[in-house]
Amino acid sequence: MEGGVVRMMVSVVIPMYNSEDTIKNAIDSVMNQSTQVSIEIHITNDGSTDGGDQVVRACINEYQHSPIPIYYYEQENKGVSVARNVGLQNAKGTYIAMLDADDVWSATKLARQLEVFHQHPEIDFLGCARNGEATRILGKKIDTLHRVTVKELLIKMYPQTSTAVFKRVLFEQLGGYDEELRYGEDSDFWVRYCAHSNFYYLPESLVYTGNGKPHFGYSGISANLKAMQIGCEKVLKDAKNQGLISSTFYHGVYWYSKLKYLRRILLTKARFYGL
Repeated sequence: MEGGVVRMMVSVVIPMYNSEDTIKNAIDSVMNQSTQVSIEIHITNDGSTDGGDQVVRACINEYQHSPIPIYYYEQENKGVSVARNVGLQNAKGTYIAMLDADDVWSATKLARQLEVFHQHPEIDFLGCARNGEATRILGKKIDTLHRVTVKELLIKMYPQTSTAVFKRVLFEQLGGYDEELRYGEDSDFWVRYCAHSNFYYLPESLVYTGNGKPHFGYSGISANLKAMQIGCEKVLKDAKNQGLISSTFYHGVYWYSKLKYLRRILLTKARFYGL
């Protein structure tokens, strides 16, 4: 607080596991943001066994005179949900922004999203597009600022994690990630926040994700398609049990998700065999 005025700040939460080749790019993309709003970075090393620790420490030294502080935490491998919660629990910002260690932001990412928050103060959560891609729900393209519904999320889980910015008060009210989940944790978090807040999507591509790898079936958490499917089915069942969706909708989306799962398996196998 300066002169009785609370200064806005964005806390950036980055979980890291064996990300020595990408974590510096992620950190640099935060340091290079065009916004004049204060920023802090919280990185949690989830038991990495590569050289990521040295890379982060080198970045802390490189940016020691930067106005953007880097807070670094280390833990045994407990999963991404626990790693993200460490950052969330230590975040002091008015807003919290999520960023995965193999993703990068465009220089205007935060400035543009904060502009939208200013123009639409009713918004609590705001994601955006990535990699120049368009988002479609059952074939319908989202091409304007859009309020997302729980039903839409259960049909197609979006936006991607590294695009999300939300008011810290949501975390205080709704809590963080379910630490029992190692797969489908974002889906559970998104549905919970969407059901209890104004959850919006901006169809502007402001993030580059995955360091060029496919969105699923390649490496990391997304490589385990079966576990991901089990996690998504749990989220769908929980939504039905909480009365967020009807039984009819549940069964329709359940079988739709099974078809998507089969398609992903076939695409992954085709990619593996070069078909």
